[in-house]
Amino acid sequence: MLPPLTVVLGGAASGKSVFAEDLVARTGRPRVYLATAEAFDTEMREKLELHKARRGPEWRTVEAPRDLAPTLTSASASEVVLLDCATMWLSNHLMSNNDLERAEVALLAALDACAAPVVVVSNEVGLSVVPDNALARRFQTAQGRLNQRLAARADLVVNVIAGLPMVLRGTLP
Repeated sequence: MLPPLTVVLGGAASGKSVFAEDLVARTGRPRVYLATAEAFDTEMREKLELHKARRGPEWRTVEAPRDLAPTLTSASASEVVLLDCATMWLSNHLMSNNDLERAEVALLAALDACAAPVVVVSNEVGLSVVPDNALARRFQTAQGRLNQRLAARADLVVNVIAGLPMVLRGTLP
């Protein structure tokens, strides 16, 4: 049984999404995949199609690059939601020059209001070097803050490195 909020962290290509998908699939509940990535080029479109094919038809995919609240607040208690990923969601807001604090507050409120267990995938960016430009530093700081806020609310926090899960808080079901 998953807790109300699980956070799965990891670096790029760490295996965090595959781990999170498996965690959700093992619940046996109807699965909602809340997709935040936008395909602006052929490479990204192909990557998203590969991810969708890997998940299979058992998943209901909702594409929501910025406004996650409608899906989160309408999810039923019998479902389970995988939000993949908070990093793309944050990037979408940052690149749209949206108020990041307001967007985060709205996201956290929607997570609190969600009747279904939610698994949030997010990139850990605190292990990398300090970026050399202002936009990248702003992103790194904002991502670190968002991850801390998510982890503070979560009953289960897992860091995935090389496909291997390390539980930081809670117990794996």
